[in-house]
Amino acid sequence: MSTQFEKNFEALVKERRSAAKFIPGVEISMKELEDMLSLVKFAPSAFNLQHQHYIVVRDPEAKQKVYEATGKQYKVETASAVLVVLGNTEAYKDAARINEGLLNLGVLNKQEYEATVGMIEGFYEGRGESFKREEAIRNASLSAMLFMLIAKDRGWDTCPMIGFDPQALSASLNIPDSHVPVIMISLGKEDTSSQTPRGYRKPTGEYVSYDSF
Repeated sequence: MSTQFEKNFEALVKERRSAAKFIPGVEISMKELEDMLSLVKFAPSAFNLQHQHYIVVRDPEAKQKVYEATGKQYKVETASAVLVVLGNTEAYKDAARINEGLLNLGVLNKQEYEATVGMIEGFYEGRGESFKREEAIRNASLSAMLFMLIAKDRGWDTCPMIGFDPQALSASLNIPDSHVPVIMISLGKEDTSSQTPRGYRKPTGEYVSYDSF
């Protein structure tokens, strides 16, 4: 039997679309952004390492730099804010700090704590730089998707963007080498005056297999 939550969530998933155009001049408050961003911490991440880091761009000068790094895409210029989602390739180095609370609460004893931290550090260091980068991208992407659903639930529209120069973006926003620009999310109120019908979505038979490909 469907619950009201299930019905609301299904509607939310179906209503979320990538906004191609925003209404210019719409502002979003820091409180609204903080409220939404406070929920992305509940996204899943490997070993609870929380690889994501968000740069929220609202300042006109910083926004202009992002606009240039995207090849001057109009949606960036008109967005209420642009969120640059980064993945931390060194997130595993936070394993000790992140698990310290479980140690202090007695959920982990000292031996279990040290074993957990050692296992996580060894897991990442043993798999090399490409794996660390892949993990940063994987986990930050999970966070970004959750943010877009949260934003839609709060009445905001978003567009995930991969059309940007990562080197130019990193230089203009002082992004350290340890953090990979994974995706950008432009956010605002969609201008639906020229909205096109939703594109073709594959039926499950085209993208789902059971037990084997």
